[in-house]
Amino acid sequence: MTVDELIALLASCEDFYDSLGDDGDPIPILPHSLQCAARLSDVAPGDEELIVAGLVHDIGHRLQPAHPIEHGIVAAEAVRDLLGGRVATLVELHVPAKRYLVTVDDGYRDSLSTGSIASLARQGGTLDDAERAALEQRPELEDALTLRRADEAAKDPDAVVPGLDHWRPMLERLCILA
Repeated sequence: MTVDELIALLASCEDFYDSLGDDGDPIPILPHSLQCAARLSDVAPGDEELIVAGLVHDIGHRLQPAHPIEHGIVAAEAVRDLLGGRVATLVELHVPAKRYLVTVDDGYRDSLSTGSIASLARQGGTLDDAERAALEQRPELEDALTLRRADEAAKDPDAVVPGLDHWRPMLERLCILA
């Protein structure tokens, strides 16, 4: 995949939702992804890998719509060679990070959208002790949790954020480093 192909893929998500049915989130994947990247640029402005992970975290829904549970893994594999291992790892971990937060934070479930609650059940719900311990050993966990929180907050149909072209230079910089 090239940066141009990635941008085209993201653009194709303008009217594409991540849902199997009517339990999805209130905005399509592209506006959601743009909001997520913008939120991450506010909380971690110097971390381009984290910001870009927010931008691309849901492309797996578009690449393999019949496999929504694995969308993090699908997206991670799609961007690994282009954007590097850390971006791919954060993308892959955004689903387990939701399960982790629901497991360790009693109030987090209450902050989830209807679509996130529905997908949480399909993704396995809370973590068991072994899954939790394994995830807590991951050095990327804190950044994955930051991504997950931005992911959940990035569902405002009225949000005004920079468009896809704004992120191209960042994508190109990471592509060179990968």
